[in-house]
Amino acid sequence: MTDNLTGVWDGSYVQPGSGMVTFLATLIDAGGALGGSVTEPCLTPGCPLATHNASLAGHRSGSAVTFVKRYEPPGYGYGTVHYEGAVNADATEIDGRWSIRGTRFSGTFLMVRATGPAQSVTTEEGIKEPTR
Repeated sequence: MTDNLTGVWDGSYVQPGSGMVTFLATLIDAGGALGGSVTEPCLTPGCPLATHNASLAGHRSGSAVTFVKRYEPPGYGYGTVHYEGAVNADATEIDGRWSIRGTRFSGTFLMVRATGPAQSVTTEEGIKEPTR
């Protein structure tokens, strides 16, 4: 397994009453300490925000991953959510459960590392000889 989870992850979670919610997460893994951010649509009826932003903080130890998502700003039914999951062997998926402590709200989640071919940009300006 790779030692680093830093990258962009496409995710989804199942929320009782709303169904599947998709999100985009950016993880930063600094020696097992996790940080990052999440954006996702607001599904609460009457929510004045089209998109919610949240910060992530947690840790990874081997294949175990835990983090807390804090919505910024909290409100509209969104606050703090706890995640516990496991990374697969090639570090391309994290799956597990989320919960809101002190409530009965919980469900499953899946995050898949966004991958694509490395891109290199070469322009005519970039290959000209520098002027002296």
